[in-house]
Amino acid sequence: MSIVANKKAFHDYFIEEKVEAGLVLEGWEVKAIRAGRASIKEAYVVVRNGEVFLFGMHITPLMEASTHVKPDAVRTRKLLLHAKQVSRMIGQVERAGYTLLPLDLHFQRGRIKVEIGLAKGKKQYDKREADKDRDWVREKARLMRAKV
Repeated sequence: MSIVANKKAFHDYFIEEKVEAGLVLEGWEVKAIRAGRASIKEAYVVVRNGEVFLFGMHITPLMEASTHVKPDAVRTRKLLLHAKQVSRMIGQVERAGYTLLPLDLHFQRGRIKVEIGLAKGKKQYDKREADKDRDWVREKARLMRAKV
């Protein structure tokens, strides 16, 4: 069950590969995500010292958050992956033009997971081509409905 999707990533990048990862979260963050107060639109993934981190994910704290906890809405969050996956990602990201992006935040068996994608940036003409293809598919469906 998807919580938040990063639609902008599919518009701006070619997604080559997807990997699911766990997140290290605090209690107030889990409550806020369950309430639908998360955004991954401007987030990105960085590999440092053999560990993978998620930067820029915004979680708006609930008003009912505990009084002794000082919530940081945009803190750096660690991603949980197997060592083989991390080493493979390091090799792929070091190639020119590749980056890691969060694509989807979802529940899996009661746990919050993030789907990250290995992406290569699109040029402006690629984006226009994708828009043209999407419009053509929409127009084709409209014509088929009108025929029947």
